[in-house]
Amino acid sequence: MKIASSRIWAFLTIFALALIPAAAEPPRDPGGVQRIDIRAQVIEAFDPRNTSLKRFGALEFRGGLVLESTAKEFGGISALRVGADGRNFISVTDKGYWLRGRIVYRGSTPIAITNAEMAPILGPDRRPLKSRGWYDTESLADDGGLLYVGIERVHRIVRFDYARDGLLARGVPIPVPLGFRSLPSNGSLECLVKPPRGGPLGGTLIVVSEHGLDAHGNILGFLIGGGADGSFSLKRSDNFDVSDCALTPNGKLLILERRFSWISGLAMRIRSVPLAALKPGATVDGPELIVADMGHQIDNMEGLSVHRGPDGAVVLTLVSDDNFSPLQRTVLLQFSLVGE
Repeated sequence: MKIASSRIWAFLTIFALALIPAAAEPPRDPGGVQRIDIRAQVIEAFDPRNTSLKRFGALEFRGGLVLESTAKEFGGISALRVGADGRNFISVTDKGYWLRGRIVYRGSTPIAITNAEMAPILGPDRRPLKSRGWYDTESLADDGGLLYVGIERVHRIVRFDYARDGLLARGVPIPVPLGFRSLPSNGSLECLVKPPRGGPLGGTLIVVSEHGLDAHGNILGFLIGGGADGSFSLKRSDNFDVSDCALTPNGKLLILERRFSWISGLAMRIRSVPLAALKPGATVDGPELIVADMGHQIDNMEGLSVHRGPDGAVVLTLVSDDNFSPLQRTVLLQFSLVGE
């Protein structure tokens, strides 16, 4: 479908403005856990120009949804984790809210979202994190029901006992490396994962920044805990920056990246990096699994999760941050990783 040039420029302007650091929002009464309705429009083809095409690089398209809700706080989804069942998910929005729900399938194709709930992310004092200006929540790691949330601009990581307390869990800030201080205000904690104990880097919190660069122009990453503390670098190329990451069952770190250009618009890329390569002082790189642009059914792709489907496939779930703009969309996409 051809999009009018005026609409593209309006979209690009809104997106670019969303990247500019904003002042902390004033505190508001957030209420408690709220049930919301999410409408889902099925995406039949990832490439509308060739609706029969299913294979894109190393990925095979399983299906997608465009999500909408009248709930005031819905939108801005910046990270998600889909459970081992492939259905239940937890996510965070960049305005400091939890969003959880359940993906409904027809066969292996997602068709709807049910049981959706939202709640403000709480600090140790039971007040919303955003009331102290800690609202730009951008990344999420799951360690067996303990959730870690990365907060951009203030460069903090907060831990929640989600398994025990659910959406009412209170966050406890954890110690972070001094190197966090060098990260840009609007380009820091975009990727958080914690590999399971017993495997490579088990028990270590892996952090990759969006656009914090080392002396060679590569993207900064950090290893916290697990006996592997230190920093590493991810090779930066083609002007892509990091927007999320996830772990595969066979020990790969998948890096979701985003590129924005006034000429070409938005693009996304996913790379695969072996966990064993992540060591203090290392510079790592990996092969591209997929590259897509605005000719495909993408938006501002910011969330990535991995689970194994009932058919045994390694399934990637991606979600976009609509920046609370009527010119952007909340898009959920699923792919199978071919050969895994």
